[in-house]
Amino acid sequence: MLLTIDVGNTNTVLGVFDGERLHGSWRIKTDARSTADELALTFGGLLHGVPVTGICACSTVPAVLRELREMLERYYPDRATIIVEPGIRTGVPLLYDNPKEIGPDRIVNTLAAFTRYGGPAIVVDFGTSTNFDVVSSRGEFLGGALAPGIEISIDALAARGARLFKIEPARPRSAIGKSTVEALQSGVLFGFAGQVDGLVRRIAAELDAPPVVVATGGLAPLVMAECETIQHHEPDLTLLGLRMVFERNQTHPPAAPTTPGGAGEPRTAQDSDGHRTAS
Repeated sequence: MLLTIDVGNTNTVLGVFDGERLHGSWRIKTDARSTADELALTFGGLLHGVPVTGICACSTVPAVLRELREMLERYYPDRATIIVEPGIRTGVPLLYDNPKEIGPDRIVNTLAAFTRYGGPAIVVDFGTSTNFDVVSSRGEFLGGALAPGIEISIDALAARGARLFKIEPARPRSAIGKSTVEALQSGVLFGFAGQVDGLVRRIAAELDAPPVVVATGGLAPLVMAECETIQHHEPDLTLLGLRMVFERNQTHPPAAPTTPGGAGEPRTAQDSDGHRTAS
């Protein structure tokens, strides 16, 4: 079975695939202080009895990535292992000024969304930040928008507001809150829904065709019910994308990373395979 690992700033999600079918998944908190041995202990407990034959992982947390890499080398040395980073084939051309700035989860989400729904598409990922990732009708990563996530906003309000406090992100009775809790819930939930719809419409206006809009991330179910623009919900989008990356790299070995061109060269599109094409 294929083990997929998505290390985010807040949570780490593990998924096990039997072929194309997601056999099971687990969500644990991300701790940047975890050592390789602690990761091995946690993963081993969750995966007890699961015959892991291959591993594909991505991480947005450098400290965890270092320990994760060591853990995989020490505890899973005989498994085929792919970590999504420069030099790994994804098949996604990156039309971005500096492709190395793009989080690997954004690239993986783009691949999965385009493979499932075609393009153009917009992926709205409700995580630590709310990411709006845009893929063209040709499967190119065009860029997107990044906004503070729901939980970050709640924490900031509680920390900076003398008479405000942390709340459970839930739907209030109405948009007009009758208590401080309901007022905060209204501002957070309906405010984020309005932000999503507003940004999606602005992005869609810049595309050559109406996009498919896909939501993912842990808080997606809460917000998407209040949004008018979201069409599909894929809670396991990143895990699906990791499976696709793994399969692609079993067919084609990873390419050596390349250095983007210097001043005076034509502007280029670079994918995470290291391939470059004139734009």
